[in-house]
Amino acid sequence: MNKILLKLVMLPSGLWRGMGADTDQLKAILDVRLKMDDRRPPSLGRPNQKKEVKNATWKNMLISVIMGAVYMFPLITVKDAIFGLSIYLGLLMVWLALMLITDFSNILFDTRDKFIIIPRPVNDKTIVLSRLLHVFIYLLRIVLPMSLAGWIVLGIKYGLPSVLVFPFAILLIVFISLFFVNFCYLLLLRFAGPQKFKEIINYFQIAVSVLFFAAVYLIPKAFDPEKGFNITITDHPWIRFFPSYWIAECWHWLDVKSFPIYLPGTEWFAVFAILAPLTCFWVLIKFLAPQFARNLGGLDVAETSEQKIQSAGKVTSGKKQFYHKLANAFNRSDDAKAGFIITWLQTSRSRTFRMRVFPTFAYVPVYFVYLLLSKHESFKDAWIDMPNNPGYIILLYMCAFVMMNALNYLYISEQYKAAWVYYAAPLKTPGGVLSGAFKALWLKYMFPFFAVLSIFTITFWGWATSLDIILALVNVTLFAVCMVRVGARHFPFSTSEQINQSGYRVIRAFLSMFLAFGLGAAHYALVKRDVLGLNIILKLIFLLLSSGFLWLVWNSYANTSWAVIKQADDK
Repeated sequence: MNKILLKLVMLPSGLWRGMGADTDQLKAILDVRLKMDDRRPPSLGRPNQKKEVKNATWKNMLISVIMGAVYMFPLITVKDAIFGLSIYLGLLMVWLALMLITDFSNILFDTRDKFIIIPRPVNDKTIVLSRLLHVFIYLLRIVLPMSLAGWIVLGIKYGLPSVLVFPFAILLIVFISLFFVNFCYLLLLRFAGPQKFKEIINYFQIAVSVLFFAAVYLIPKAFDPEKGFNITITDHPWIRFFPSYWIAECWHWLDVKSFPIYLPGTEWFAVFAILAPLTCFWVLIKFLAPQFARNLGGLDVAETSEQKIQSAGKVTSGKKQFYHKLANAFNRSDDAKAGFIITWLQTSRSRTFRMRVFPTFAYVPVYFVYLLLSKHESFKDAWIDMPNNPGYIILLYMCAFVMMNALNYLYISEQYKAAWVYYAAPLKTPGGVLSGAFKALWLKYMFPFFAVLSIFTITFWGWATSLDIILALVNVTLFAVCMVRVGARHFPFSTSEQINQSGYRVIRAFLSMFLAFGLGAAHYALVKRDVLGLNIILKLIFLLLSSGFLWLVWNSYANTSWAVIKQADDK
């Protein structure tokens, strides 16, 4: 498969050569990168770091086929052909852009090969093109099988012409997503400079992730639910400004009867779908590629300088005294204090951790607003009716999602090989380090966020919710401790990016979510209905039972043995 895709991207060799790239070097670089990709464990498979992984590409493609079946429903349910096609292509484009922002943009700015490629006579344009085309091939390997279900549906509904034009539409989607996102990145690198680039890009990624999440959940509320699947483009003319609509217009050129135009004067919008990626691509290579290698090398210098400044500042800053005081106050043993301090510092310094965890804090209010609007016609009506229902229970228990996501990424690091220090230290048992790490994560992220939600709850529902807030805090903490106790136990930031997603682990994750749902549902039932006037007494009993169970599970987790750690490392 990689050989076919490599030949595909090298077909316009004259174009790459005209842009200033060395096609022989470009092909050699891409060939090596694709071979390395094929040996990398699939993101949803079970990695084994001790053995070479083969055919990972085919495994990832099979997973993409299954995922793509979810996106094809607008093609079946929406009766307006152009509108349904626009929604389908828009979903694929949003998903690709989100992947680029969260996962694949680091390929463009990866500095690990600087000692191999940059010292060689390879110009900037060849380096930029190799990275862009590498991501382009990677996206193709995912989006082609993902779009297979939609391809089949279009062929059945609209015949052979739709089947023939569909691959070109997919290529346009990948081009637009890839070059628009990376155009913004390179523009930012050009004007912001290496010193500020990584910090700015990190928060930009977080903001865009939240924006996409909010758009997916809240934009459908703009549609009239009474029309159901009979909605047409004339009801929402604003869709003409989206690239997915431009690409969908290409089908009108093929079959006017099956794909009629409902927005007059937009027949020529399909030209935008072709010109937009080409224009962005030309500007990117012509104006932003020069001096790319020098800026790329500057990223390492900037990061090293930043780390030195942080290290020097930690010696005299009050912040160090603050987290040291917390470590001493909440931990008894020295190993627990060490785990606490390591986790506190690393969660601030790790851009990967911040990128994966920080957006979840915004997901909670967005999803809460979505739930409110699901039962009301307008946000104003939902806001007025909010104090009349116990929706705050759902809001408080959403913290379980934040804690679960933070715990998942607590163990992952690009520098996971540095975890040898845990095994070299004279630790009798690793449970102290694990418990200290958990406390740091709980105090730094979960408790402040829960406190903000508690203040919001008391403001709108009154002080009568105080007991519910305490009970929810204990239950969410119980869920988090059960999750780390039942799951594979690792030292903080000691495992690679490739997460073990074996069937056993997936089952355990579902059981953990079931526990959180069960605790929340039981609490919601107590608030919703007063049983024989014993509501407060039942809540107190619930709180006592949850607290006792929490102490038992925590005690077991804090006494984790080396045998358990070794078992988790061997999996």
